[in-house]
Amino acid sequence: MATNLELRTPHGVMPACYAVPESPPPWPGVVVIHDFTGMSHDLRAQADWLASEGFLAVAPDLYYWGGRFRCLRTIMRDLGRRHGRSFEDVETARAWLVGRADCTGKVGVIGFCMGGAYALALAADRGFGASSVNYGGCPGDAGDWLPAACPIVGSFGGADRSPLGRRAGLRLEGLLTRFGIPHDVKIYPGAGHGFMNDHSREDTTLTLRFLTRISGTRYDERATEDARRRIVAFFGRHLGNGA
Repeated sequence: MATNLELRTPHGVMPACYAVPESPPPWPGVVVIHDFTGMSHDLRAQADWLASEGFLAVAPDLYYWGGRFRCLRTIMRDLGRRHGRSFEDVETARAWLVGRADCTGKVGVIGFCMGGAYALALAADRGFGASSVNYGGCPGDAGDWLPAACPIVGSFGGADRSPLGRRAGLRLEGLLTRFGIPHDVKIYPGAGHGFMNDHSREDTTLTLRFLTRISGTRYDERATEDARRRIVAFFGRHLGNGA
């Protein structure tokens, strides 16, 4: 089970959780970046899943320094620039993994929705060996920096009504193919936004439930199983696997 952790960043103490594989070390590491919900039961479950597959996983809480909406203003600005406070927080988590004696030093990043946007933005020149972008969009300037990206595995919902869905997945696959970046991008017909996130009711506010309806967010067990299989195989090829 994921264990609570505190990480000291340049801006304060950031709560996180981490999960350790049962297989013998050393293990490759993975930074897990949350969606709009923030630190949740689902985020901890994602870390546990990765640990069960042989990856040392750490999931930071990027909302630690203020309320959700206050932090989101900073997050949206940082994502647009691909640097800033939140990127320094993610780097703290990555460095924590690399600094552990039981980590191989190879680290990947995975994110969901907002976290998927981070996973894509972090794919170039950030020290990651592989990135898993799950319905994280594909920004207009991606063509400027994707040539330097690490290998990317992407999963998108074909019925995703948000700007982060099918069209973004098709654009991302086209750019990665053009630039010769190793990749595996799949669009799941019938799957909505957030199909890999199985949030409990206690983690969702009224605002989150409203946004869920607008975006067509819903968990899809079948699509999740296939996406997880692809992610584990992709990370295994590019990071190694301690399982």
